[in-house]
Amino acid sequence: MFRILEAQAPAKQNATATITTLCGRLQSATLLEDRRAAILGLRSFAKEWPASVASGGLRNLIKCLDKDIEDVDTTKITLETLLMLFNPDESSPEASDDIALWLADEFTQRQENITVLLDLLEAYDFYSRLYSLQLIQAISTARPERTQECVATSPVGVSRLVAVLDDKREAVRSEGLLLLTALTLSSPELQKVVAYENAFDRIFGIIDAEGSLTHGGITVQDCLSLLANLLRLNVSNQNLFRESGWMRKLAALLSRYLEEQDAPESIAEWARPQQDKNLWGLLAVIRLFLICGSMGTQTNQRSFWQSGLLAQVMEIAFHASVAMNIRAEALATAADLVRGNAQLQEAFAQLDVPSPRAQNPTTEVNGHLNGAAHPPRDNVISALLEMALVTSTLQAFDVRLACCECIKAYLQDHSPIRLFFLRRAIEGYASDEDEPDNIVAILLQNNDNRSGDPYRLWIAAVLLFHLLYENFEAKNMAMQIHEGDAEKGEEVVTCIQALASNLVSAEQNMEDERVSIAYLTILCSWLYEDHDAVNDFLSEGSIIQSIVQLVTQHKQTRTLTSGLCAVLLGTVYEFSTKDSPVPRNKIHQILTTRLGRERYIDRITKLREHPMIRNYEVLAQDSTSGQAGGLPEVYFDSTFVEFVKDNFSRMVRAIDRAPGLEVPVVANGIQKGISRELVDSLKAQVEDRNQVAQKLESDVLTLERKLGQEQADHRKAKDSAAIELSRIRNINEALQRNHEEELKKVEKENQKSQQDLKRQQELEVKRLQENMQTLKADHESALARIRERDDAEIQDLRSTISRLKTELEKTSKEHVQDLQTAHEDYSAKLSNLESRLQRAQDRYADAESRASRLQEEAEDKEAARSSAQTELDDLLMVLGDLEEKRLKDKKRLRELGEPTSDGGEDEQDSKDDEGEASDTAEESCG
Repeated sequence: MFRILEAQAPAKQNATATITTLCGRLQSATLLEDRRAAILGLRSFAKEWPASVASGGLRNLIKCLDKDIEDVDTTKITLETLLMLFNPDESSPEASDDIALWLADEFTQRQENITVLLDLLEAYDFYSRLYSLQLIQAISTARPERTQECVATSPVGVSRLVAVLDDKREAVRSEGLLLLTALTLSSPELQKVVAYENAFDRIFGIIDAEGSLTHGGITVQDCLSLLANLLRLNVSNQNLFRESGWMRKLAALLSRYLEEQDAPESIAEWARPQQDKNLWGLLAVIRLFLICGSMGTQTNQRSFWQSGLLAQVMEIAFHASVAMNIRAEALATAADLVRGNAQLQEAFAQLDVPSPRAQNPTTEVNGHLNGAAHPPRDNVISALLEMALVTSTLQAFDVRLACCECIKAYLQDHSPIRLFFLRRAIEGYASDEDEPDNIVAILLQNNDNRSGDPYRLWIAAVLLFHLLYENFEAKNMAMQIHEGDAEKGEEVVTCIQALASNLVSAEQNMEDERVSIAYLTILCSWLYEDHDAVNDFLSEGSIIQSIVQLVTQHKQTRTLTSGLCAVLLGTVYEFSTKDSPVPRNKIHQILTTRLGRERYIDRITKLREHPMIRNYEVLAQDSTSGQAGGLPEVYFDSTFVEFVKDNFSRMVRAIDRAPGLEVPVVANGIQKGISRELVDSLKAQVEDRNQVAQKLESDVLTLERKLGQEQADHRKAKDSAAIELSRIRNINEALQRNHEEELKKVEKENQKSQQDLKRQQELEVKRLQENMQTLKADHESALARIRERDDAEIQDLRSTISRLKTELEKTSKEHVQDLQTAHEDYSAKLSNLESRLQRAQDRYADAESRASRLQEEAEDKEAARSSAQTELDDLLMVLGDLEEKRLKDKKRLRELGEPTSDGGEDEQDSKDDEGEASDTAEESCG
């Protein structure tokens, strides 16, 4: 019986077939309940079979979001199903990272799909908002760039996302923070849009509501992450933030943090890690405004200073209860606040901070030091030196490095401050007072306990390196440092000699390599392009032999020291001169014979290829770089690493430079160092020029003697020329007398010729006058005949004018009579027409049946009127012809000189004629 029932039962469906059936129902369902049931079925398979559900029902699920957006329950289960597709079970046979990419592509390829999810944020329903935010977050994780484009393209997408920050429900607000953080990570345009949606106000509102930096949880950390995204490398948002006054809000947060740190109520230890994260995040946000080289950095520095933020940052840096890593970050922030700004560097030195000496580093709890409640205060520079050079605990290493960085920023690009700082250090060293934070005393004293804390000497060397680097005035000041009194018979040891001696001693005693690197850092940079410093170094002849020995006795564990010693030797040879205490030729001989060119190049090349130099920028330069319990792997300063890399090729080629060729150096505008061969050649040229000058002087004496002889000959020639001139003058006077006699004779002949010519002219004039009188008589007779003929013509024209005038008057009278007659006829007809029209109007009211006949009469009248109009046009044409004829007659009379009537009368007559013609036409029409 049971077997029969089993045989008749339908076949079992597998998961794939069930999913296909549910997808078909979802696609074809018209009722909301049917779609909801299908979605519930798909949701049960989404975790185990994500690929099957997505391939068959993804598009229909997205359509349901748009179609059933008003139904909260359907929207909720649809969003849950989609989220399950993005996060399937790891044990699922269809689980794959490609599914999330495919789902994200399906959403982002059509703008309306993302718009639907953004529209769900308008609903206040908890799950609609929460799940839509989580779904957009999942899409953004898979396809961040496309999601950013879709959100930015949506008209109100960004506004709705930012508005989520006002939601009082923590889960929704936190998801909104995370989503905005992800979307603004790499999209500058989206960062600007979010910032202009009043995001800064909302972010600080959440921070205050969550308990600020001290009591705020991970939500405050998320707010600071979002704030960092909006400000990172975005000048527009930084300007908006600064101009809106939010920098004072940052200062207020730090001020509140300090007040709570000083409060009697202690903060719970479990809350300190999150508090440190929040404070570190805020300091990181501040540093985003202080990018070195950015156009707005100095403006941001001044704004932070005016808000009092720098002083608060320094208070945090020297607060005993703040964790060491946070204090280091605060010092790095302070360094960025003053770096490269001369005005702030000078103001920074006037600050006072809690004294490091009052802090007890032994009472440390979870990275926090418990110091005195109100410690004494020191000048900030003294406190920084105290912290960097006196504190020797390994836990405070990051703080010591940060203090060193802060002092470097205080000295950067400000020569007067660097000189003042160095002068104070030199004066303190010369006073023989015990100053544990004096960098000169630390470097020059040969202390056997240096290996216990090598970073004390290393930090002092870095500071001195930055004081001397590319500053010839500071180098000259440092060269005045010496030990011993020559007047008392003591040996005088200069600063450079003492540093070199300490270097050799440290290597011989196998002290920590950081000690040797510290000395080499100063010597390599000091001697570079400084002939005086090189000569000072070479004045102790045994030093160069000791340095060569250090290079030849190379140990695999001290590659850095060996390479830097080779760099030092190359620098000494490169900038030595022929007059150096150890001549340049001898130095070259030592390098090529005792050291060898190949070994020299090998040491420098290995130094350049060492990971500490080659990978300096990517290696951690803090306490985490070393092994547990050991010293950190920090050996170099960043500026010195750049110095080594920039001059690597020059140092390699230095040994190949000929000893006779010195390298010129320009120091403070003065060139130092020349080629000795050039000097010798110039001297030889001067001697040649002197010999040539002597020869020229002898030639001049010979020429002077020749000139005297020639002058005597010239005087003799001059006397003979005077005698010859006198003879010629006598001859000239005789010739002049003969010429005057001939001239008088010619004048007489000329006067006679003029008299004959005058008589001939008078006869000619008389003959011309007679001819003129004859011509004048002929002309007068011809003129009389012409005048008689003109008088006859004038008489004829006058008679013609009289006749034309008579005809014109007759024509005018006839024309006037015609016009009067036409006017009288027109007036009679017009009066007759008016009487008839009056009678017709009177009869119109009583005789409606005669309307058709009257219509015909009216048409006849219209025809008659047209005929009258035609007659009027003809009359006007006739009148026009008459007027034209009259004008021609008048014109002719004017030409003959006869008077005519005025134009006004003619115009009036013309108007009267036209009026009469018009009256006649109207009468004819009537």
